[in-house]
Amino acid sequence: MSMTRDAFATYCAELLGVLGTARARRMFGGHGLYVDDLFIAIVAGGQLYLKVDAETRPRFEAAGCRPFVYGKAEQVVAIGYWSAPEETTESPALMLPWARLAQAAALRARAAKPPRTIRDATTRRRRSAANDR
Repeated sequence: MSMTRDAFATYCAELLGVLGTARARRMFGGHGLYVDDLFIAIVAGGQLYLKVDAETRPRFEAAGCRPFVYGKAEQVVAIGYWSAPEETTESPALMLPWARLAQAAALRARAAKPPRTIRDATTRRRRSAANDR
């Protein structure tokens, strides 16, 4: 029996809940997964993709994971998310080390960004409110 997209995203959020408060939010035909309001994963096409960076990517490559890509054949874009090893979706305990890698990569990415201004926060709230309608 297969799960609906929303049910699979909810299940993945539960798996990532070993790190903190996890939630799924619909985005671009898939879901973004947050742990304690830190964006650490994407669910798209029935697959969980975890945040990676230069430090963590080799672990994902060694485990046979694949990058999340989108676009058309002539212009495919890969972003900093890689598939989770298949066995990790069996339990939170198996997910934990991989979720920690994703969390660490997301924290490093957030630390590297310049601080947001009050104006940025106001714009973000307005966009979020418009999207929720």
